[in-house]
Amino acid sequence: RFLFVTVTSFSEPSLTAVIQTQQTVLAAVGEDAEVSCQLLETKDVLQVTWQKISPDAETNVATYNKYFGQRVNDGFTEKFGFKYTGLQNCSIVIRNVTEQDEGCYRCLFNTYPEGAFTGRTCLQVYELHEPVVDVRESNSTEEWVVSCSATGRPAPTVTLSVSQQDLSFSQYNTVSVSNTNATFTVTTTAVLSGSRKHSTQVGCAARVLSAPHREVMATIPDDSSGDGVNNKMLYLILKRTGSQRSEASTGEICLCLFERVRRRAAAFWTSWSRARQDSLAPTYRE
Repeated sequence: RFLFVTVTSFSEPSLTAVIQTQQTVLAAVGEDAEVSCQLLETKDVLQVTWQKISPDAETNVATYNKYFGQRVNDGFTEKFGFKYTGLQNCSIVIRNVTEQDEGCYRCLFNTYPEGAFTGRTCLQVYELHEPVVDVRESNSTEEWVVSCSATGRPAPTVTLSVSQQDLSFSQYNTVSVSNTNATFTVTTTAVLSGSRKHSTQVGCAARVLSAPHREVMATIPDDSSGDGVNNKMLYLILKRTGSQRSEASTGEICLCLFERVRRRAAAFWTSWSRARQDSLAPTYRE
């Protein structure tokens, strides 16, 4: 979004200029943020100054001078840099943004003889981690309990979706927990109902402000396979064996279960053999 700001020169109240800038810049924690200003009327600009506005002060962080070029002030060289330098159009980069970088920044086009024309852009920093989706068994054979958790700042909005049209979510429940690092963990849980003739994908999307959303998917198998085996039970077996896959065929699930049984049998046989050898070993007495 672009904001066209009409500002009045400090020296000549009747003189005005139009500055194009962004009203708000969104940036994720750890990303670089670009803040720019453009003076749309041709003026004799001697210097462009960038300031960070705080409740009790306005601090100069960088300047671009007509004769001396660009300069980032001491104490800000690691955090700020110029992206584009020009006397009519200028932008700076705020590196590796953190919560402390939030706030408003001012650009001043210092002209002669009119004075300074200003624009302002506010930086809003957000945090959003990849959501985690979980599918677990319910009491009914045609129901699954689907939950999704996402952590971010401010509190993210969590949305569940399902690919199969004749399935639906109900009994929604959302819980938000405030964390010690100023983030929030939001968990949305719902019951998925309906008969699945085909495998079904459930999605979980998390969003913060107007930033790009993050989404993960999980696949739930159909109610039964061609050999009559209940895929719901097989899915739960696969999950409980520790597999990280969200989708598997009946054969793959059975193979996974067989391998788990084989390993346990091998471990039992080894333990039993050692115990038998110890019991048959001769005992020597002096």
